[in-house]
Amino acid sequence: MSTVEQAYREHWARLLALLASELRDLDLAEDALQEAYAIAVDRWRRDGEPRNPAGWLLTAARNRALDRLRRAAVATRNLTELSRRPLLIVDDPGQEQPIPDERLRLVFTCCHPALAMDARVALTLRCVGGLTTREIARLFLVSEPTMAARITRAKKKIAQAGIPYRVPDNLGERLPGVLAVVYLIFTEGYAATGGDRLLRHELAAEAIHLGRMLRQLMPADSEVRGLLALMILHHARREARLGPAGELIRLGDQDRRRWRATEIAEGLDLISTPGPAGPPPGQPGPYLLQAAIAAEHASAPTAAGTDWKAIALLYGELERITGSAVVRLNRAVAVAEVAGPQAALDLLDGLEEALPYNHLLPATRAEMWRRLGRAREAMDCYAQALDLAGTGVERAFLAARRDDLGRVLE
Repeated sequence: MSTVEQAYREHWARLLALLASELRDLDLAEDALQEAYAIAVDRWRRDGEPRNPAGWLLTAARNRALDRLRRAAVATRNLTELSRRPLLIVDDPGQEQPIPDERLRLVFTCCHPALAMDARVALTLRCVGGLTTREIARLFLVSEPTMAARITRAKKKIAQAGIPYRVPDNLGERLPGVLAVVYLIFTEGYAATGGDRLLRHELAAEAIHLGRMLRQLMPADSEVRGLLALMILHHARREARLGPAGELIRLGDQDRRRWRATEIAEGLDLISTPGPAGPPPGQPGPYLLQAAIAAEHASAPTAAGTDWKAIALLYGELERITGSAVVRLNRAVAVAEVAGPQAALDLLDGLEEALPYNHLLPATRAEMWRRLGRAREAMDCYAQALDLAGTGVERAFLAARRDDLGRVLE
């Protein structure tokens, strides 16, 4: 990984959030920061990485933004435009100066109720998570041009509606969109949608950091607590999910000694400890239910000791309140452990329309047919899954499972 790529992963969201807050123009902030990174590619290759990469990038982006504002002001003879958008230009970009963390402010701005829910999530994934438009498009199962247009419309809506860059006083109305944003950022880090890397730990860590900030803001909210627990419990297994050669290792085959016990303990504690206002009224929400499922896996001493009946029941409740096809898919895996593979296949019937691009649907069917001894049906499903899988790691895993089964048919 180049130094600029590393700087992008480490500093993009923090720098963009600060620039957007200063400029009050998300498009200008993003364009200026992109130009700063482009300049860094040549400059750092020639002169070496600066002592303070984040400060260098922030200074370059601010100066690029100032240049644009000057040109626009001259073109319109509106020189007062510059005074409306004060910029703090750093004289020495190598000087170590603290960069304020404005990311949570940017998250709530991107999740403003004036935006459609899908636009809120997509825009925040782009601006705060630093995902590419292609990656976001794969998450939403739409084309890249469609997603690019959606993000552009969302940014224009923010500008035209004069949406302020701040954390709102009433957090509740923004919370569902914010939680969805954070979880989708984590999901892309936990299981990437494309490329050769299945795991993108920096995105998962970013989502957990945002989750911790939300927890500080809303300590009594059970869904905030549930989401943070869910992410921590999943992330605790990261070192056991890939083998020495980078191959995918299924949950049941993972070396549980490599799971991070301190993180699991933190996740379990979040689930069991109510907020300062006491237990919330009513039934648990979807994130707390998912965290409870993750807790069942994390607390099982062995794969064989997993309480699949409890997991299947939790998935049933989760499907009841969400109606999600993905939840049905995961529920089928748990049901297979309780009632057998045929019961799982019955649950999977009719999911193609809801999950046309999800490789896990045919992959799960392949495993169920395999357990039933129906090798040819399994081979067909492996082929479908291979066509849809987005990462090289997943394709390698599916190909190995297919080839292993193919030797049985020879």
